[in-house]
Amino acid sequence: MFPPPNRLGIKICGFKDPRQVPLVFDLGADAVGINLWPQSKRYLPLAEAEQHLAETAAHHHLVAVLVNPDAALLDATIRSGLFRTLQLHGDEPPSLVAELLERGQQVIKAFQVRDAVSLDAIGTYACADVLLDAYNPGLYGGAGHSFPWDLAVQAADRFPDKRIILSGGLTPQTIATAIAQTHPAAVDVASGVESSPGVKDLALVAEFIHQARG
Repeated sequence: MFPPPNRLGIKICGFKDPRQVPLVFDLGADAVGINLWPQSKRYLPLAEAEQHLAETAAHHHLVAVLVNPDAALLDATIRSGLFRTLQLHGDEPPSLVAELLERGQQVIKAFQVRDAVSLDAIGTYACADVLLDAYNPGLYGGAGHSFPWDLAVQAADRFPDKRIILSGGLTPQTIATAIAQTHPAAVDVASGVESSPGVKDLALVAEFIHQARG
């Protein structure tokens, strides 16, 4: 499962080239996020993911990253059998999360954080796993911006039944400090280990994982 129950989880997100995905798992990632939002710079169409990632999905944890998906895309994503988790990164209501949980799906709900008030909505969602990202209206993540990490500590204190996934502007240089300050269940990185949007620098991925594990 992700996050793993007994250690810090590491998720690498956003691949335009599916051939990089198994290489990132070989480096020690626990999960990989595939961005199915067409407006993302890291968009990978579902059909292309199905063509190239079926074997990887059989052995590793793939996460479908979705932004305000319609019913057709949601159903197709679930039917594909590629994804063990759905990450809702848009403005999806609590009712949709509850519906997906009832359908047996694991759900990560992402929240854009800019102040303590931003954390209030977490309690209205039934899923156990929440991802905290920087506030970037209209971008829905992946912009390389961080938020005040003390808000992640506040979220963990306010919602002890939730597993907090820290995201937003993490890099190999900042990840150890971020973990030490916030003690998240997992961390998530996209732009911080890239040579260009959707193209991972494998040396940076390896260093990020090394620093996170250290």
